[in-house]
Amino acid sequence: MDYRKTNAPTTTVTRDLMAMCEDTGNIYETVAIIAKRANQISVELKNELSKKLAEFASYNDNLEEVFENREQIEISRYYEKLPKPTLIATQEYIEGKIYYRNPSKEKDKLQ
Repeated sequence: MDYRKTNAPTTTVTRDLMAMCEDTGNIYETVAIIAKRANQISVELKNELSKKLAEFASYNDNLEEVFENREQIEISRYYEKLPKPTLIATQEYIEGKIYYRNPSKEKDKLQ
């Protein structure tokens, strides 16, 4: 997924917590949902970055060969400028793009 195209802000934003927890009715459950999604995004970004940087990996351990790779620096800068995973997850939650369910609540409805 291209996280550059997300509407998430790159800086912190004050949010109305009561409005955010209207769906679940519990602010702690809402925070847990956002946290789990942020962890998923973080893992995806880390894997994506690792794959891209692995192309530039040098398997020769020669101390004399220290050089800058412009492409590697540009890739690192790109990922540094992306919004943080928590901000992306919060924006996805607000936009209703996160699917979540609570098995204990579903169990109560069946009884």
